Amino acid sequence: MEIHLIKEKISNVLVSILGHNNFETHDELTAKDVDGWDSLSHMIILTTIEETFDIKFKLRDLNKLKNMGSLVAVIQSKI
Repeated sequence: MEIHLIKEKISNVLVSILGHNNFETHDELTAKDVDGWDSLSHMIILTTIEETFDIKFKLRDLNKLKNMGSLVAVIQSKI
């Protein structure tokens, strides 16, 4: 799957869960850059991403997640 499609799906998940699109999707984006992205919404976001891409994150995958770019890379490695 192409990177822009992965980012588009991730962005749709974020908008759906956070209820706004007051952010710009780029490789350096982190949770602290987005209003309302707290620890609870983080878990919901990850679970929804797993469902959206039909993947399962392992602990070592989660440890690699530093920003949007690393999330895209982990998703690419699993699909």
